[in-house]
Amino acid sequence: MFKSRAWYKFSRNPLSTVGAAVVALVVLAALFAAQITPYPQVAGAFTDFANASQPPSAAHWFGTDTIGRDILTRSIFGYRVSLLLGLVVLGIAVPIGVLLGLLAGYLGGRTEAIIMRITDVFIAIPPLVLALAIMGFLQPTLWNAMLAMSAMWWPWYTRLVYSQARILKHEGYISAAKVLGAGTGHILFREILPNCLPSILTKITLDMGFAILLGASLSFLGLGVQPPTPDLGGMVAEGAKYLPDQWWIAIFPSLAILLVVIAFNLMGDGVRDMLDAEV
Repeated sequence: MFKSRAWYKFSRNPLSTVGAAVVALVVLAALFAAQITPYPQVAGAFTDFANASQPPSAAHWFGTDTIGRDILTRSIFGYRVSLLLGLVVLGIAVPIGVLLGLLAGYLGGRTEAIIMRITDVFIAIPPLVLALAIMGFLQPTLWNAMLAMSAMWWPWYTRLVYSQARILKHEGYISAAKVLGAGTGHILFREILPNCLPSILTKITLDMGFAILLGASLSFLGLGVQPPTPDLGGMVAEGAKYLPDQWWIAIFPSLAILLVVIAFNLMGDGVRDMLDAEV
Protein backbone atom coordinates (compact mmCIF):
# COMPACT_ATOMS: atom_id res chain seq x y z
CA MET A 1 0.00 0.00 0.00
CA PHE A 2 2.85 2.38 0.89
CA LYS A 3 4.60 1.68 -2.41
CA SER A 4 1.47 2.33 -4.46
CA ARG A 5 0.77 5.51 -2.52
CA ALA A 6 4.36 6.70 -2.95
CA TRP A 7 4.32 6.01 -6.69
CA TYR A 8 0.98 7.79 -6.97
CA LYS A 9 2.45 10.91 -5.38
CA PHE A 10 5.46 10.75 -7.69
CA SER A 11 3.36 10.27 -10.83
CA ARG A 12 1.06 13.15 -9.92
CA ASN A 13 3.93 15.54 -10.57
CA PRO A 14 4.25 15.61 -14.38
CA LEU A 15 7.56 17.48 -14.31
CA SER A 16 9.09 14.85 -12.04
CA THR A 17 7.84 12.12 -14.34
CA VAL A 18 9.39 13.89 -17.33
CA GLY A 19 12.64 14.32 -15.40
CA ALA A 20 12.74 10.62 -14.51
CA ALA A 21 12.07 9.67 -18.14
CA VAL A 22 14.89 11.93 -19.36
CA VAL A 23 17.29 10.50 -16.78
CA ALA A 24 16.36 6.97 -17.85
CA LEU A 25 16.94 7.84 -21.52
CA VAL A 26 20.30 9.45 -20.74
CA VAL A 27 21.43 6.41 -18.74
CA LEU A 28 20.36 4.01 -21.50
CA ALA A 29 22.00 6.16 -24.17
CA ALA A 30 25.25 6.25 -22.19
CA LEU A 31 25.23 2.49 -21.59
CA PHE A 32 24.58 1.65 -25.24
CA ALA A 33 26.42 4.58 -26.80
CA ALA A 34 28.55 2.34 -29.01
CA GLN A 35 25.44 0.68 -30.47
CA ILE A 36 23.15 3.67 -31.00
CA THR A 37 25.52 6.46 -32.05
CA PRO A 38 26.13 6.99 -35.77
CA TYR A 39 29.92 7.44 -35.55
CA PRO A 40 31.22 5.56 -32.47
CA GLN A 41 34.79 5.76 -33.71
CA VAL A 42 34.93 9.48 -32.84
CA ALA A 43 34.87 8.62 -29.13
CA GLY A 44 38.62 8.00 -29.35
CA ALA A 45 41.54 9.53 -31.17
CA PHE A 46 39.96 10.29 -34.55
CA THR A 47 40.26 12.97 -37.20
CA ASP A 48 38.35 13.63 -40.41
CA PHE A 49 39.45 17.01 -41.70
CA ALA A 50 37.32 16.62 -44.83
CA ASN A 51 34.22 17.02 -42.62
CA ALA A 52 35.66 19.51 -40.13
CA SER A 53 33.46 22.31 -38.74
CA GLN A 54 30.31 21.16 -40.52
CA PRO A 55 27.08 22.82 -39.29
CA PRO A 56 24.11 20.66 -38.22
CA SER A 57 22.80 18.56 -41.09
CA ALA A 58 21.04 15.27 -41.82
CA ALA A 59 24.37 13.44 -41.65
CA HIS A 60 25.51 15.20 -38.47
CA TRP A 61 22.55 16.38 -36.42
CA PHE A 62 24.72 18.40 -34.02
CA GLY A 63 27.38 19.24 -36.59
CA THR A 64 31.08 18.38 -36.35
CA ASP A 65 33.99 19.93 -34.46
CA THR A 66 37.17 21.44 -35.86
CA ILE A 67 38.74 18.04 -36.61
CA GLY A 68 35.63 16.43 -38.07
CA ARG A 69 34.24 14.52 -35.08
CA ASP A 70 30.47 14.12 -34.80
CA ILE A 71 29.28 16.21 -31.84
CA LEU A 72 26.10 14.19 -31.20
CA THR A 73 28.13 11.00 -30.81
CA ARG A 74 30.69 12.61 -28.54
CA SER A 75 27.95 14.20 -26.43
CA ILE A 76 26.33 10.81 -25.82
CA PHE A 77 29.68 9.26 -24.95
CA GLY A 78 30.30 12.29 -22.73
CA TYR A 79 27.29 11.27 -20.65
CA ARG A 80 29.20 8.13 -19.69
CA VAL A 81 31.91 10.20 -18.05
CA SER A 82 29.41 12.55 -16.39
CA LEU A 83 27.28 9.78 -14.90
CA LEU A 84 30.33 7.80 -13.75
CA LEU A 85 31.73 10.89 -12.08
CA GLY A 86 28.49 11.61 -10.23
CA LEU A 87 28.08 8.01 -9.06
CA VAL A 88 31.65 7.67 -7.81
CA VAL A 89 31.69 11.06 -6.07
CA LEU A 90 28.46 10.38 -4.22
CA GLY A 91 29.46 6.76 -3.62
CA ILE A 92 32.48 8.04 -1.69
CA ALA A 93 31.05 11.18 -0.09
CA VAL A 94 27.67 9.89 1.11
CA PRO A 95 28.88 7.00 3.35
CA ILE A 96 31.57 9.20 4.91
CA GLY A 97 29.21 12.12 5.50
CA VAL A 98 26.38 9.95 6.83
CA LEU A 99 28.63 8.06 9.25
CA LEU A 100 30.17 11.25 10.63
CA GLY A 101 26.75 12.88 10.93
CA LEU A 102 25.36 9.92 12.86
CA LEU A 103 28.32 9.87 15.24
CA ALA A 104 28.23 13.63 15.84
CA GLY A 105 24.46 13.79 16.30
CA TYR A 106 24.10 10.76 18.57
CA LEU A 107 27.29 10.80 20.66
CA GLY A 108 27.50 14.57 21.17
CA GLY A 109 30.17 16.03 23.42
CA ARG A 110 33.76 16.16 22.18
CA THR A 111 32.97 13.91 19.20
CA GLU A 112 30.30 16.32 18.04
CA ALA A 113 32.56 19.35 18.54
CA ILE A 114 35.47 17.89 16.55
CA ILE A 115 33.41 16.54 13.66
CA MET A 116 31.18 19.57 13.27
CA ARG A 117 34.01 22.14 13.46
CA ILE A 118 35.86 20.31 10.68
CA THR A 119 32.61 20.13 8.75
CA ASP A 120 32.03 23.86 9.17
CA VAL A 121 35.50 24.63 7.80
CA PHE A 122 34.83 22.62 4.63
CA ILE A 123 31.35 24.09 4.17
CA ALA A 124 32.70 27.64 4.55
CA ILE A 125 34.83 27.23 1.41
CA PRO A 126 32.97 27.53 -1.93
CA PRO A 127 32.81 24.05 -3.51
CA LEU A 128 34.44 24.96 -6.81
CA VAL A 129 37.24 26.87 -5.06
CA LEU A 130 37.94 23.90 -2.78
CA ALA A 131 37.91 21.47 -5.71
CA LEU A 132 40.29 23.72 -7.66
CA ALA A 133 42.63 23.98 -4.67
CA ILE A 134 42.77 20.20 -4.32
CA MET A 135 43.22 19.68 -8.05
CA GLY A 136 46.15 22.10 -7.92
CA PHE A 137 48.13 19.38 -6.11
CA LEU A 138 46.97 16.52 -8.36
CA GLN A 139 47.31 15.51 -11.98
CA PRO A 140 44.28 16.57 -14.10
CA THR A 141 42.58 13.20 -14.55
CA LEU A 142 39.03 11.91 -14.15
CA TRP A 143 39.82 9.91 -11.01
CA ASN A 144 41.63 12.78 -9.34
CA ALA A 145 38.68 15.04 -10.15
CA MET A 146 36.41 12.50 -8.44
CA LEU A 147 38.61 12.47 -5.34
CA ALA A 148 38.71 16.27 -5.22
CA MET A 149 34.93 16.52 -5.51
CA SER A 150 34.38 13.80 -2.91
CA ALA A 151 36.57 15.72 -0.47
CA MET A 152 34.26 18.74 -0.68
CA TRP A 153 30.93 16.88 -0.87
CA TRP A 154 30.79 14.82 2.35
CA PRO A 155 30.27 17.79 4.75
CA TRP A 156 26.81 18.49 3.36
CA TYR A 157 25.66 14.98 4.25
CA THR A 158 27.30 15.24 7.65
CA ARG A 159 25.38 18.44 8.36
CA LEU A 160 22.09 16.94 7.08
CA VAL A 161 22.30 13.71 9.09
CA TYR A 162 23.68 15.44 12.18
CA SER A 163 20.69 17.77 12.42
CA GLN A 164 18.26 14.84 12.22
CA ALA A 165 20.20 12.46 14.46
CA ARG A 166 20.36 15.12 17.17
CA ILE A 167 16.56 15.22 17.30
CA LEU A 168 15.90 11.51 16.79
CA LYS A 169 18.15 10.37 19.66
CA HIS A 170 15.62 11.82 22.12
CA GLU A 171 12.68 9.85 20.68
CA GLY A 172 10.96 7.24 22.81
CA TYR A 173 11.87 4.30 20.61
CA ILE A 174 15.57 5.11 21.08
CA SER A 175 15.13 5.04 24.85
CA ALA A 176 13.28 1.73 24.54
CA ALA A 177 16.11 0.28 22.45
CA LYS A 178 18.63 1.29 25.12
CA VAL A 179 16.53 -0.34 27.84
CA LEU A 180 16.46 -3.55 25.82
CA GLY A 181 20.26 -3.51 25.67
CA ALA A 182 20.80 -2.32 22.09
CA GLY A 183 24.35 -1.21 21.37
CA THR A 184 25.47 2.03 19.75
CA GLY A 185 25.85 0.40 16.33
CA HIS A 186 22.32 -0.98 16.42
CA ILE A 187 20.84 2.35 17.43
CA LEU A 188 22.78 4.26 14.78
CA PHE A 189 22.17 1.97 11.83
CA ARG A 190 18.90 0.21 12.68
CA GLU A 191 16.98 2.94 14.48
CA ILE A 192 18.26 6.40 13.49
CA LEU A 193 19.59 5.87 9.94
CA PRO A 194 16.32 4.47 8.47
CA ASN A 195 14.53 7.63 9.60
CA CYS A 196 17.15 9.77 7.85
CA LEU A 197 16.98 7.88 4.55
CA PRO A 198 14.19 9.95 2.90
CA SER A 199 16.25 13.14 3.24
CA ILE A 200 19.47 11.39 2.21
CA LEU A 201 18.00 9.79 -0.90
CA THR A 202 16.32 13.02 -1.97
CA LYS A 203 19.61 14.91 -1.62
CA ILE A 204 21.47 12.22 -3.57
CA THR A 205 19.05 12.58 -6.48
CA LEU A 206 19.44 16.36 -6.50
CA ASP A 207 23.21 16.18 -6.02
CA MET A 208 23.72 14.00 -9.09
CA GLY A 209 22.91 17.00 -11.25
CA PHE A 210 25.18 19.30 -9.24
CA ALA A 211 28.04 16.77 -9.34
CA ILE A 212 27.74 16.51 -13.12
CA LEU A 213 27.75 20.30 -13.39
CA LEU A 214 30.79 20.69 -11.13
CA GLY A 215 32.63 17.94 -12.99
CA ALA A 216 31.93 19.72 -16.27
CA SER A 217 33.23 22.95 -14.72
CA LEU A 218 36.51 21.30 -13.79
CA SER A 219 36.86 19.87 -17.30
CA PHE A 220 36.03 23.28 -18.77
CA LEU A 221 38.99 24.67 -16.82
CA GLY A 222 41.24 21.84 -18.04
CA LEU A 223 41.38 20.03 -14.67
CA GLY A 224 39.12 17.08 -15.43
CA VAL A 225 39.00 14.54 -18.21
CA GLN A 226 41.73 14.98 -20.77
CA PRO A 227 41.43 14.58 -24.58
CA PRO A 228 40.67 12.54 -26.56
CA THR A 229 38.11 11.11 -24.07
CA PRO A 230 34.73 12.77 -24.77
CA ASP A 231 33.67 15.03 -21.92
CA LEU A 232 30.90 17.60 -22.06
CA GLY A 233 32.77 20.29 -20.11
CA GLY A 234 35.87 19.88 -22.25
CA MET A 235 33.77 20.03 -25.42
CA VAL A 236 32.22 23.31 -24.28
CA ALA A 237 35.66 24.75 -23.53
CA GLU A 238 36.94 23.77 -26.96
CA GLY A 239 33.86 25.09 -28.74
CA ALA A 240 33.94 28.41 -26.88
CA LYS A 241 37.04 29.34 -28.87
CA TYR A 242 35.01 29.38 -32.08
CA LEU A 243 31.96 31.35 -30.98
CA PRO A 244 29.89 32.83 -32.50
CA ASP A 245 30.68 31.59 -36.03
CA GLN A 246 30.80 27.87 -35.25
CA TRP A 247 28.23 28.08 -32.47
CA TRP A 248 27.15 24.44 -32.61
CA ILE A 249 30.48 23.15 -31.27
CA ALA A 250 29.82 24.70 -27.84
CA ILE A 251 26.04 25.06 -27.77
CA PHE A 252 25.02 21.41 -28.14
CA PRO A 253 27.33 20.04 -25.39
CA SER A 254 26.10 22.91 -23.18
CA LEU A 255 22.51 21.91 -23.83
CA ALA A 256 23.38 18.29 -23.04
CA ILE A 257 24.68 19.38 -19.61
CA LEU A 258 21.63 21.57 -19.03
CA LEU A 259 19.27 18.74 -19.96
CA VAL A 260 20.66 16.17 -17.54
CA VAL A 261 21.05 18.66 -14.65
CA ILE A 262 17.45 19.85 -14.97
CA ALA A 263 16.22 16.26 -15.32
CA PHE A 264 17.88 15.16 -12.07
CA ASN A 265 16.49 18.19 -10.24
CA LEU A 266 12.98 17.55 -11.49
CA MET A 267 13.25 13.89 -10.55
CA GLY A 268 14.55 14.88 -7.11
CA ASP A 269 11.36 16.82 -6.42
CA GLY A 270 9.33 13.71 -7.20
CA VAL A 271 11.57 11.48 -5.09
CA ARG A 272 11.08 13.84 -2.15
CA ASP A 273 7.29 13.62 -2.48
CA MET A 274 7.44 9.85 -2.93
CA LEU A 275 9.60 9.23 0.14
CA ASP A 276 7.48 11.56 2.25
CA ALA A 277 4.54 9.34 1.40
CA GLU A 278 6.37 6.30 2.79
CA VAL A 279 7.26 7.87 6.13
